[in-house]
Amino acid sequence: MSEMTGRVFVDVDWLEKRPEVVLIHVGTTMGGGDPVAAFEARHLDGARFASLDDDLADLPDGVRGRHPLPTPERFMDVLGRIGVSDDSVIVAYDERNGALAARLVWMLRILDFDARLLDVDPDDIPERSGAGSMCVTEHLSGSGPELAARSWPAAALATADEVAAHIDAGGVVIDSREALRYRGGVEPIDPVAGHVPGAINRFFGDNLVDGAFRSIDELRDRFSVVAGDSDAIVYCGSGVTACHNALAIEQAGLGRPRVYVGSWSGWSADPGRPIA
Repeated sequence: MSEMTGRVFVDVDWLEKRPEVVLIHVGTTMGGGDPVAAFEARHLDGARFASLDDDLADLPDGVRGRHPLPTPERFMDVLGRIGVSDDSVIVAYDERNGALAARLVWMLRILDFDARLLDVDPDDIPERSGAGSMCVTEHLSGSGPELAARSWPAAALATADEVAAHIDAGGVVIDSREALRYRGGVEPIDPVAGHVPGAINRFFGDNLVDGAFRSIDELRDRFSVVAGDSDAIVYCGSGVTACHNALAIEQAGLGRPRVYVGSWSGWSADPGRPIA
């Protein structure tokens, strides 16, 4: 097993020993506020900026969900702007214990880039002022290596029809949202509450304990249900936090599950889909 395959989550000590790493801070407009301003105010030394909404997703599109994948060409343009090359080692983080950055790391890994998710306490991200934050302008408007487009691999993705077929065949499909949303007790974002019938619940936030990622053994126990299913599928609300679970499963040595990017936002937008 290569290091890239076996080591998905890394800590600050690992990062500090590798000055050549391209470090990326992922921000979002979800929850309100200006993610660029937030980055300017607080980020790790040497970090570059990527937007979940503008860089890691296409516009919301019905059954494609709230955060469909961008075209491969646009994603390569984003990576070039940030300064990623074909042989870069990339580490991503955010201020939400990896909830957003996992999407970028998953996207990169399925395209065979060497990418990892940083285990960092948001309270340890230093505040910046003045010249300490000027680098953001370069990363938002600059240009870097020209990368050839790499098509999204079908084997890493699942469609709604494939989700339904996998469940019908007795396969494992994991809903990564909070238990209350999974049960349909509340739905703060999408117009319909509930979950895909037959899906089981593993809240992505429980990959952490006291703000840090669980050990490999703990993650292996947590996701033991996928051990016998090489085609397991994960989803969430819009294909973002599902990537946190996908990376946790890979970190545990249980293979790489498929991600249903449309997720609940796409499933519930189709009136022909059943809802539990």
